[in-house]
Amino acid sequence: MKRLRVALCALSVLAAAAQCGCAAPGPGSAAAPAASAAEETEGPVDKAAAAAVHWQRVRLGSGARAYDFPVYANHALDGDLRAIREVIFVQHGLQRNGDDYFVAGAALLRQTGRNPDEVLLLAPNFPGTPDKNKGFDNMPVWSVQGWMSGENAVNPPFSVSSLQVLDDLVGLVTDKTRLPGVTRVTVAGHSGGGQLVHRYAVLNDIDERIRAAGVDLRYVVANPSSYLYFTPERPSGKGFARYDTALCADYDKYRYGMRDIVPYARGDRGDVLFRRYLQRQMTYLVGSEDNDPNQRVLDKACGAEAEGPTRLERARGYLRYEDYLGAQLGSQKPPVRHQAFEVIGVGHNQSRMLGSQCGAKAVFGLAESANAKGAACRAPQL
Repeated sequence: MKRLRVALCALSVLAAAAQCGCAAPGPGSAAAPAASAAEETEGPVDKAAAAAVHWQRVRLGSGARAYDFPVYANHALDGDLRAIREVIFVQHGLQRNGDDYFVAGAALLRQTGRNPDEVLLLAPNFPGTPDKNKGFDNMPVWSVQGWMSGENAVNPPFSVSSLQVLDDLVGLVTDKTRLPGVTRVTVAGHSGGGQLVHRYAVLNDIDERIRAAGVDLRYVVANPSSYLYFTPERPSGKGFARYDTALCADYDKYRYGMRDIVPYARGDRGDVLFRRYLQRQMTYLVGSEDNDPNQRVLDKACGAEAEGPTRLERARGYLRYEDYLGAQLGSQKPPVRHQAFEVIGVGHNQSRMLGSQCGAKAVFGLAESANAKGAACRAPQL
């Protein structure tokens, strides 16, 4: 009965958030983030609904490397999930506010009119070092920036990479013994979450195995501050060249390049990763108005500046870079499964990006004809 009450609470949160009195399935809940954070408050987040949802404590990994992790979800994850046909991850940004992302995602999912019993919506919530007294006891904790790039947790005995957490979560929802009906998994992230999802799409080793088992695995990356480059070249005018090390000696170090890559991907070569990455199902989204070089949560490290002055320019440069590297492969170029859109009139705003006509279609399968209020999209202006 408790499991059923938890699941019903999560599913009804948008209709009756203020009245929902469900107990947390985990031992604590993530507090609503402060309203002053620019990254999320530009969008119309339902704070009452976010305050009413509670995360679930999920057991991941196995044996000596098993660990607990907090996830917001519209179904009890220890319950009967045999009816689930599709799984959608929405990954939070710098504030680590999975509650906001879950509520915004649930609203868009409801707009599709699909059967909520068949869709599992997940919002992973990476605990950060400032997140004391939020109930994340006996769980891995990451530095404020480290989780976005795949670094390991910083609190012994935990040492799991945030990229390994995504591996474990994807493995959980594609486990045919528990979710035999799942045929599609989408991993989407905005801003800092977009950085994590992009690097995960490049570096994970499970994509081909998941798709070979009959699951359509897709990634959606929206408005990240930076991208992972496969070679030391960076945008230079309309072309590409090595960046001036006098301006930034470590511009090609990870998280921006391949040098000194995180242990999760140690030993991987950029050229091999690029060929594999082209065949992974990617959708890039960038707001046409995410063009402020002084935006408060924009990465202004010199490694990021080497990619361009704004998120919009960094996105355009990276798309040209993919074409540039692809052209060098000639006849050896594999099939490319990437698409990209600029969301017209939208800046650094997670709800409007994922709720745009192209964003809601890519993440939630919402037809553009059913999303007249969503921001329109266009091909990238390269």
